[in-house]
Amino acid sequence: MSVTTESAAARATVHGYPRQGQQRELKKAIEGYWKGRVTPDALNATAGDLRRTHWRQLADAGVHEVPTGDFSYYDHVLDTTVMVGAIPGRHRAAVAADALDGYFAMARGTQEVAPLEMTKWFDTNYHYLVPELGPDTVFAADSTKQVTELKEALALGLSARPVLVGPVTYLLLAKPAPGVTAGFDPLTLLDRLLPVYAEVLADLRAAGAEWVQLDEPALVQDRTPAELGAAERACRGLGVLTDRPKLLVAGYFDRLGDALPVLAKAPIEGLAIDFTETAAANLDALAAVGGLPGKRLVAGVVNGRNVWVNDLEKSLATLGTLLGLADRVDVSTSCSLLHVPLDAAAEHDIEPQILRWLSFARQKTAEVVTLARGLTHGTEAIAPSLAANRADLASRAASPLTHDAAVRARTSTVTDSDARRSKPYAERTTAQQARLALPLLPTTTVGSFPQTTELRTARADLRAARIDTAGYEERVRNEIREVVAFQEKTGLDVLVHGEAERNDMVQYFAEQLTGCLVTQHGWVQSYGTRYVRPPILAGDISRPEPMTVRWTTYAQSLTSRPVKGMLTGPVTMLAWSFVRDDQPLPDTARQMALALRDEVADLEAAGTSVIQVDEPALRETLPLRAADRAAYLEWATEAFRLTTSGVRPDTQIHTHMCYAEFGDIVEAIDDLDADVISLEAARSHMQVARELAAHGYPREAGPGVYDIHSPRVPSAAETAELLRTGLGAIPPERLWVNPDCGLKTRGWPETRSALENMVAAARTVRREVSAS
Repeated sequence: MSVTTESAAARATVHGYPRQGQQRELKKAIEGYWKGRVTPDALNATAGDLRRTHWRQLADAGVHEVPTGDFSYYDHVLDTTVMVGAIPGRHRAAVAADALDGYFAMARGTQEVAPLEMTKWFDTNYHYLVPELGPDTVFAADSTKQVTELKEALALGLSARPVLVGPVTYLLLAKPAPGVTAGFDPLTLLDRLLPVYAEVLADLRAAGAEWVQLDEPALVQDRTPAELGAAERACRGLGVLTDRPKLLVAGYFDRLGDALPVLAKAPIEGLAIDFTETAAANLDALAAVGGLPGKRLVAGVVNGRNVWVNDLEKSLATLGTLLGLADRVDVSTSCSLLHVPLDAAAEHDIEPQILRWLSFARQKTAEVVTLARGLTHGTEAIAPSLAANRADLASRAASPLTHDAAVRARTSTVTDSDARRSKPYAERTTAQQARLALPLLPTTTVGSFPQTTELRTARADLRAARIDTAGYEERVRNEIREVVAFQEKTGLDVLVHGEAERNDMVQYFAEQLTGCLVTQHGWVQSYGTRYVRPPILAGDISRPEPMTVRWTTYAQSLTSRPVKGMLTGPVTMLAWSFVRDDQPLPDTARQMALALRDEVADLEAAGTSVIQVDEPALRETLPLRAADRAAYLEWATEAFRLTTSGVRPDTQIHTHMCYAEFGDIVEAIDDLDADVISLEAARSHMQVARELAAHGYPREAGPGVYDIHSPRVPSAAETAELLRTGLGAIPPERLWVNPDCGLKTRGWPETRSALENMVAAARTVRREVSAS
């Protein structure tokens, strides 16, 4: 059977590629630059080498058109802020003095100047830097980065397509700058921004660009008529330009919905659409508008966000359907491959048959190329690949790893009462206060303390057998003793053991749960130079034995103050892993919740009085479309309660969330029924505290007063002022004092100073409250 004919040759392309390099060379170079060990020229040379290596890998694999401009030292949205000249006022002097240092000051802040706010990129675990705009914002084009990288690719003899964050998405992601009158809508700046994009497009055309991709993922969310009108105006305004490349507008992560008719009619030359998880909806919508006659369709049929091998025959069927709906159909990933690791072939510790189920960036590239060849030459041309793919899919479906009868039997017996505390909060809080005897405005941290070079060295020594398990554990005990002693000396009220034994808050647990795989080289960018290795949830999940109890009880033996047990919650375990796609997410969440419930029970039985179950990903996993959210929040909050609801009333349950927009899930936060919640609030100036107050949130909360994603140390006075702002929304008997997030990525000197200032601020404000 032949899908199409030779004359309609399909091109293979991708939206973007991982930035870090196989050995995380970019991370090492940037952090070396921050420490003064790497010169600007050396940093730029490393970055250039990585870009050229990645382009050559793509071209050698058979990709016909490589993306440029997606590479970034920190974040592609921050790069867009530089491209359009929207530098916040507080950073202009630094950028003018040194563009590179100013760029990193916007990302990380300095001791004198706060960074840009950071939040999640749609429903992924990638963080972007939020643009700050106001009615006085003056845009100015700076296409230096985009033109330079395009010329680099063209110099290699490659066909290249620059990728830019589109103007509508850029404005929809932005927030009013500090001090701007409430109610200002950044989208009102569109007509001011479009001439800047026009200038950038002209520069790219002059540099040799035939096509430019404008990423508009904000259009897959629910949009008002005014916002859709802005998208139409942007496409028309750029589309009618004469001095420009051809325009490919990309919408991904969900269905385009009402935005599709707008884009289909726009004077642009192509659309890139996600045909993976929402394939049916986008196919139906595309057919309903009569297809894309005269336009190029870049079909995202290979999932750019997950690691499972593609079902090639299913994708070919989708591509075959699309052939009648566009002037030409090219094959791509659904989104940038930024969200997956680089190369599965580097994983030597995963059983070979299981490894064949996995597809990282390089394997996904090969899948795209195979599908393009099949679409062009017919299925006979890729018959061996199709046969191997069928065997891999069958192997996964039949594997005992993916089906555990005991796990499935247990999940089938869960009842609603299993996910409810035995007493209401009003009774629990009285019992907890009697047991814990905490002061007003109690202080604590979110969980982790700095992972020192000594700790990382000990972990590497253990892996390399340079020390034995006993030697490694003694180093961990020494670290816990130091962390507990520091917290006692500083005056914190509820302590943590510091998580010295943990490599990552998700990976640590995945290594001890059945059904989970961990990688050695599967690094994925979370933000800036922060990379994580998401576990792979491949099968049914259970907990064979306790995971955290002995370290928590050891820390508790060193102090009379309460030490929190620290767990990662079920939704975050799913969100920050590559989750299986062969069963519904609620089923996997329930399995994970029951495994963690066993750990909570063992912590309580060991005498732990405070247990924190972190759910920082609850908001980021919220579906992009409102119609899908109620079902998600129902199973997500049930999974949390199933994890935590088996404890006694006097055991205090905490949870934690960070770096997301919480306003639209406050009701779900309430439904978690945690006794205490800590949230990111420092960069957003306590916005979440006001959102909780507006909802009437009835329990205790700790909006963060110390931004741990920046190296700057807030003073005691600054922290006290944030606390006073928090008290404007949350009464003192329910307000906790804590950092935004865990301290794992920070150094000890700044951690000591920041926490000492935090405790001093809490004491100052505590005295003020008592006096009033």
